[in-house]
Amino acid sequence: MMEVKKATILVASIKRRKKKTNEEGRKIMSSPNESRTLAKAFSGILGVDEKSMLEILVKWHPEDLTTFRNENSSIFLKDKYFLFERWQDYHIAFLVKEFLRFQDVVVQWTMHPWERDARMARKALDGHPQTYGLLIELACTRSSDELLGARKAYLSLYGESIEEDVASRVEGIERQLLVALVSTYRYEGSRINDVAVRSEAIKLGITINRHGDKKKLFKDEEIVRILATRSKPHLKAVFKCYKETFNKNIEEDLDEPSLKDIIYCLYAPPMYFSKILDSAMKANANENEKEALSRVIVTRANVDMKDIAEEYDRQYKTPLTQKIEDVALGNYKDFLVTLVQRSLPKGSD
Repeated sequence: MMEVKKATILVASIKRRKKKTNEEGRKIMSSPNESRTLAKAFSGILGVDEKSMLEILVKWHPEDLTTFRNENSSIFLKDKYFLFERWQDYHIAFLVKEFLRFQDVVVQWTMHPWERDARMARKALDGHPQTYGLLIELACTRSSDELLGARKAYLSLYGESIEEDVASRVEGIERQLLVALVSTYRYEGSRINDVAVRSEAIKLGITINRHGDKKKLFKDEEIVRILATRSKPHLKAVFKCYKETFNKNIEEDLDEPSLKDIIYCLYAPPMYFSKILDSAMKANANENEKEALSRVIVTRANVDMKDIAEEYDRQYKTPLTQKIEDVALGNYKDFLVTLVQRSLPKGSD
C-alpha cells in the first residue's frame, strides 16, 4: 500500500510540474511582443516577414491564435452570424501580392535582361495609359544594343514587334512619339555637332513655347525627331544650351509628366530612378508604383545603382538601403538591400 501511495504522489507531482511548465511556456508563446511582431509581419507595406511568421506560428496553440485574431480587427472580422473570427477579404488579397513579391523579384533577377525588358514592355501595353511610362523608361534608359535585344526577345516571345504593338495598342496622342522611341537605335559615341546643338535647342524652345496645349508636343515632328534620334551626349548638350538660351531648364517649360520623364530618362537617369523609388516606397503607393521598387533595383543593380543610391540620398536625405529597411519586410527586403549594397563602395551604406 505504501508503494502505491508513493507512486500516486509521484504521478501527481509530475502532473503538477508538467502543468506548471506548460503554463509558463504558454505565457512566453503568447506574449504581447510576439503578437505585435506577427501583426507587423502580416501588415507590411512591401513584403512579409517570413522569419517571424515561422518562429511564432509553429509554437502557438489554437487558443493563442484565437487571441491573436480577436486582438487584430484590421486583419480579422467577427462574423455576425456565427461569431467566429474570419480573415478580412481585402487582407487576403493584400497578402497574396505581398507573399509573391519575393518570388517575383527572384524571377526577374534570374531572367535574361532582354526577356525581362520584353515582358515589362508587354505588361505596359496590356495595361492602361498610366503604364506607358514604363515604355518610356525602357526606350530611354537602355543602351541601343540593350533596346535592340529587348526588341528581339519581344518578337521571339510574342510573335510581333514592339513597334507594331505600340502603334496598334497605344491610344492617344503619345503614340507617335512612343513608336519613335522604341524603334530608335541611337549613336552612342561622344561626337557632338555644336552647330546642330544650338540650332536644335532654339527649335525646341520655339516649338515648346508656341504650343499652348503642351499635349500637341507629342506629335510635333521636330520634337519627335530630336528626342527619338539624337544621341544622349548630344541631347545633354542641347538641354544645356536650352537653359543658357532661355534661362530655364527645358523640363520647366513642359507641363506633361510623360515629356518630363523622357527628358530625365535621357539625360539624368539617376534622378528619374530616385523619384520612381521614392514613389514606390510611400505608404499610399498604388500597385504599379510598388512594383517599380523591384523593377528599378533589379534592372539597375549592375548598371548605375551606385549613382542612383547617391542621388536618392542627396534628394531625400536618407540612404536608400535604410529606406528599404524601414518599409519592406522579410526575404524581399533582404534581397533588395543586398542588391543595392553590392553596388556601393565597401564601408558605405
